[in-house]
Amino acid sequence: MSRTIVVAPRGELAAVDTSAAVRLMGRLLDPDLAVRDTARAAVLVAPHRQMPPVLFALSENLVAHGAMPEAARWFYAAQLRARYDACRCTDTTAAQALAVLRDRFGGPVNRWAFADPARVRRAAVRAVAWDRTAPHEYDHRWIALHGMRAFTGDGTGVSTPASEWPAVAARVRADHLRGLREVLAEQFGRR
Repeated sequence: MSRTIVVAPRGELAAVDTSAAVRLMGRLLDPDLAVRDTARAAVLVAPHRQMPPVLFALSENLVAHGAMPEAARWFYAAQLRARYDACRCTDTTAAQALAVLRDRFGGPVNRWAFADPARVRRAAVRAVAWDRTAPHEYDHRWIALHGMRAFTGDGTGVSTPASEWPAVAARVRADHLRGLREVLAEQFGRR
């Protein structure tokens, strides 16, 4: 028998509000085409204001819309932003959220993108370029809610110092592109 146990976040995590993101994800994935279209348009007005899970859902919405290049771009942008948020989080167990999101949303995009190395390269480079220039106007602490310390800790000190963030962002982008080159070399024998 399973049961749901609700744990109220404490400390600074109590201020992290993901409810708008959850609602928007629901609309992006709604069975009603008009609801999905309206939600997609709303996200694309200011994607830099959305938590990465919303961008992952946007990628699935775009897959359903038949816009595979854009779906891949937003899927890889979501991965970048989620990885960056995980690297800024002091609870390393929170990074598991990225794997869950990748597994949930990645199948169709990766099958399409990896059918042609130019596709995946183009999508990844576009994602990095967008991430480099677009501000991060969302609460990056969303990911801390997925770590063990959200359940066992006092909810304080969940992020590394802001002074370190530019270097972390640069490292995450470089690692993303390096990983792409390695996968392309492994899959296609080229970089």
